[in-house]
Amino acid sequence: MAVRKLILLTIVVINLIIFSFGVVFTPRWFWLLTIPFPLMILAFYNSYQSRHAILRNYPILGYFRFFFESIRPEMRQYFWESDTDGRPFNRRQRSIVYQRSKNERETVAFGMQSDPQAVGNEWVAHSIFPCHIENHDLRTTVGNHFCKQPYSLSVFNISAMSYGALSKTAITALNKGAALQNFAHNTGEGGISPYHINGADLIWQVGTGYFGCRDEMGMFNAELFAEKATRPYVKMIELKLSQGAKPGHGGILPAAKNTPEVAAIRHVIPGTDVMSPPAHSAFNSPEGMVNFIQKLRELSGYKPVGFKLCIGDKQEFIDICHAMLTTQIFPDFISVDGSEGGTGAAPLEFTDNLGMPLYDALSFITTTLIKFGLKKHIKLIVSGRIVTGFDLLKVMALGADACYSARGMMFALGCIQALKCNEDVCPVGVATQRPHLYKALDVEDKYIRVAQFHRNTLRATVEIMEACGFKTMDDVSADKFFRKVDSITTLSFQEIYFRDTGKLVNSHSAFETQEI
Repeated sequence: MAVRKLILLTIVVINLIIFSFGVVFTPRWFWLLTIPFPLMILAFYNSYQSRHAILRNYPILGYFRFFFESIRPEMRQYFWESDTDGRPFNRRQRSIVYQRSKNERETVAFGMQSDPQAVGNEWVAHSIFPCHIENHDLRTTVGNHFCKQPYSLSVFNISAMSYGALSKTAITALNKGAALQNFAHNTGEGGISPYHINGADLIWQVGTGYFGCRDEMGMFNAELFAEKATRPYVKMIELKLSQGAKPGHGGILPAAKNTPEVAAIRHVIPGTDVMSPPAHSAFNSPEGMVNFIQKLRELSGYKPVGFKLCIGDKQEFIDICHAMLTTQIFPDFISVDGSEGGTGAAPLEFTDNLGMPLYDALSFITTTLIKFGLKKHIKLIVSGRIVTGFDLLKVMALGADACYSARGMMFALGCIQALKCNEDVCPVGVATQRPHLYKALDVEDKYIRVAQFHRNTLRATVEIMEACGFKTMDDVSADKFFRKVDSITTLSFQEIYFRDTGKLVNSHSAFETQEI
């Protein structure tokens, strides 16, 4: 109360002094009131408003609090973060993407900055007899005996990001970059837009909203699905059950991003918040889901069809495996999303507290599929903070056959991790529908960067494989990767994640014959 009275008294006195000088000396003094007089009005208003207590107690100075709060993320990133502190991605992770996407120098000087003795530090065992790998285009074939159109998938691909969440220039650049380097582009659940059709192979994701293949009531429309799924550039179909950043919640497209064009692609009403339901309306049981997968397979002309999920209740995935055995219907692939995955908009609790982290989920799915004898039918694609060659090889050691990257590809486009994706004010034009922002993203420059990031990341992956003596992806083994689990103990991934499984010779071909 004393501070408020002092502020009000001070600003009133200043105004009275200036007014008096204007009356006594010259009217020119009145021009000086253009600043203190509005401040006096504002101060009196804030003193009696009831919405903000800090402004009521500090009618003018309180605004400094809001100002510094608004620039806190930028100040932290530019001035106070170390190279290894930032979240979700630290500066070193962002920098390696920028360097590889621009074909710039990517070496570091003077040694490692991280603490090798810190709990959580990870490393891979190299070989004193390195090998040489001629082919840097690492691929896996997706499609089991049900599939009539198997697909040769790169081990590193663009993860699910919808047009609407991302701008038209961002989607175009991603697609053209994927086409240039011959890797796949996941559409996200927002459907196939004109900007996805620039030469790249598509993985069409079908979510709970059935965008692009829904009727007026939001239900699945088989005819619309068949028309799009049989297009030659659609190589795989991914049925989305859940995603790591908001499992069990469904998707959110803010009204600001739901332009008439986006609405036409999704078959929704423009200018409204678009919610993907938490659950599918086309099925409500494991048996119903695998039968729906078979329906999608038939409608697509027997292209590879799989499903995406974030693991929550382990028993539910076990029930899905039982349903596969009962019906003898096997998906061609499963996409595993870790809880550390990203999104444009999600409730805080869902982002921070729901879902299983990637490594735990992947190792569980791997061992479960082995137990049921299903791994030989199903390829595993994973996503969750994968941006470097070491990231790729770690998940390969745990059973993955291929990877997605979303935010890594966004960094290649120029994303600066401004954390504004849900506000439609992305400063680099990636996650916005505002023309004056997304037009700043030069497609002809950025698609080259996307392709170069992919190529250089695979080159780095192969270099690590050569140093470790891994001649093929089948040689990548969980017993060669290590993590410090406490101050004195270091365990291999084999010991951490497959302790009860027995020796896994490698993470791919051996899985097809290994039994628990």
